[in-house]
Amino acid sequence: MSPFLGIDFGTARIGLAVSDELRLLAHPLETISSKQDVVGRIASIVREKNIGRVVVGVPRRMSGELGAAANETLRFVEKLRASLPCEVITWDERWTTVAANRALRDAGKKTRQTRAYVDQVAAQMILQGYLDRQSDSAAAERSSR
Repeated sequence: MSPFLGIDFGTARIGLAVSDELRLLAHPLETISSKQDVVGRIASIVREKNIGRVVVGVPRRMSGELGAAANETLRFVEKLRASLPCEVITWDERWTTVAANRALRDAGKKTRQTRAYVDQVAAQMILQGYLDRQSDSAAAERSSR
């Protein structure tokens, strides 16, 4: 199986994470500055790693509604869909950046030290949530047979 790529989109930085080939675990990959050719870099990674699906976190409001950040993310998703050979899907990512900051802080990392990694960890959390849901759905389907 080909791995999946997780993306935490931000206006300053974009965090990336990649799954293992069994699609069980997500791992931080890299952070891209929004000043770079983000879509080009992601397309390169998709080709290099033979990515089967891209999962982009959409920051919905707690009510489930889309705000300005979510709409900007959805515009980015459309650019990816037009440029990538694989499926690009969205995933609800409420609070992942907050959770990533907390996890790094709990690991003893100071905020200044984590700026380069927090977006990767947020992408890892987005992708891991998606992988876990896929795994749970597959298990439920097997047990209902």
